[in-house]
Amino acid sequence: MFAFGIVAMAPALVISRMISPRKRSNPVKFLPMECGQVPSGEGRTHFMMQYYPYILMFVIFDVMAIFLYAWGSVLLEIPKVATLPMMGFLAIMFGAMAFALYQSGRRRIW
Repeated sequence: MFAFGIVAMAPALVISRMISPRKRSNPVKFLPMECGQVPSGEGRTHFMMQYYPYILMFVIFDVMAIFLYAWGSVLLEIPKVATLPMMGFLAIMFGAMAFALYQSGRRRIW
């Protein structure tokens, strides 16, 4: 698999090296730009984390859906005792969901 990755990546690197400009004739051309404009201000700024709880909820529901689908597809074929680990899993996931909802109510930390 690693060899296939190298073989698949090598032509792209070689072609980009062959067609890229060799010299820096115009210094303005190689400046970093923001939508075609010369950048102004500091590049690193503080971002508001107001959507952090919703990201947590998405990850929780995404993982939960993957495991619930696999569990639900074999539910009738597995013994009844096999539902206990899934109930434990759901308890952990709903605990994480409760934490995300708790965090969404704490607006002062954003």
